[in-house]
Amino acid sequence: MRALADDLEIVYRSERPQDIYCYTPGLAVTAKRRVVATFDLGGDGVRDLLGPKGSRARGTRFGMGKVYVSDDGGCSWAERNTFPFWHARPFIAGGRLYILGHAGDLMIMASGDEGETWSAPVALTSNMKWHGSSCNVHYSNRHVYLALDERRDLSIEGWNTAGLAPRVLRARIDGDLLDPKSWTISEALAFNEIVSHGDFDLFGIPFYSTPTRAPAELGSGRLCAPMGWLEPNIVQFQDPAHLWHDPAGRTLHLFLRANTGGTGYAALVKVIEQHDGRLATAFETMPSGKRALFIPFPGGHLKFFVLYDDKSRLYWLLSSQATDSMVRLTHMSRARYNLPNNERHRLQLHFSRNCVDWCFAGLVAAGQTERHARNYPSMAFDGNDLLVLCRSADDEGRDPQYANLITFHRVKEFRNLVY
Repeated sequence: MRALADDLEIVYRSERPQDIYCYTPGLAVTAKRRVVATFDLGGDGVRDLLGPKGSRARGTRFGMGKVYVSDDGGCSWAERNTFPFWHARPFIAGGRLYILGHAGDLMIMASGDEGETWSAPVALTSNMKWHGSSCNVHYSNRHVYLALDERRDLSIEGWNTAGLAPRVLRARIDGDLLDPKSWTISEALAFNEIVSHGDFDLFGIPFYSTPTRAPAELGSGRLCAPMGWLEPNIVQFQDPAHLWHDPAGRTLHLFLRANTGGTGYAALVKVIEQHDGRLATAFETMPSGKRALFIPFPGGHLKFFVLYDDKSRLYWLLSSQATDSMVRLTHMSRARYNLPNNERHRLQLHFSRNCVDWCFAGLVAAGQTERHARNYPSMAFDGNDLLVLCRSADDEGRDPQYANLITFHRVKEFRNLVY
């Protein structure tokens, strides 16, 4: 199948691909149609680049963020800033361009000239630990909403998604978003505070059995982390016919990447704005009264991105396509990162009226081999086109996870894909 966006523009290439990796691409389009790309660099080699522009958050990891801009629709790129936090996303509010991420605590900085110059980074929290990715940004009732993961339970070994709590940040669009007092943060529990492996049966979750507080080694170097969730996208259902529509406009739904060891599901919770301004998290329910923590979702096992398009009145989903998750570990491609559910080289596009029933629109980008990753996408609308930024790799990359490229793609006239 031919990819929808065959053209691949390289925004950034690591000069030391074995020890400096590209992570977390974020994308925004300004009022003057300047395209703004953010991403961060990780790996042990980053310590040599840090100086005053990088950060190591309480001994946990090295990281450095980058801002690149394009004034010709993504054909060429210029660096505009380096910042000392990561997992950042750019967004626009009140005529200013912001970048929000974390270095332990939540961090934010702002630009009043479409990314040419930037304020100093400001901490929005104190003595907290956060995790995130560049997921979507939601606007409603003169407020902006973002969701990230608080690292609540830190005692779990290895990749810790079980100890994450998804939390929504809310601020008035016309407020000073560099002021911590402008933000309200939702209440939430970590995954392992509300769920145990024994709660599930009959639909194959979790896929592999693991200890509750440490990964299971399923093969040489193949680790399965305890079940959890991460990287939430915010959705607000506008259609009064939708079962989960809130006529009061106070309910947001969070669709999260589900770490189950398998594929085909995302996690789901809802956040309800209380009359006193608090943001409370709860389970959604089906008409039967059964709670819906997991929901069928194409690519919900890896980082995905959801955007609502007012013109088509559809939700658009970018995610990684799984084609071979049932392969035995002994027969798996050596190029695949970790477990069978980690195919990262095929980036797929879907659309939906309701975020439950998804229609396949096509492959946005596909690597020539599994080593050539095209994953961790962010997207933005640019008129009739869909812009995509993703974490990619070529033959020089260490592997599909620890990638060496940030690439830009354009899907032209994307609404014509609807059928």
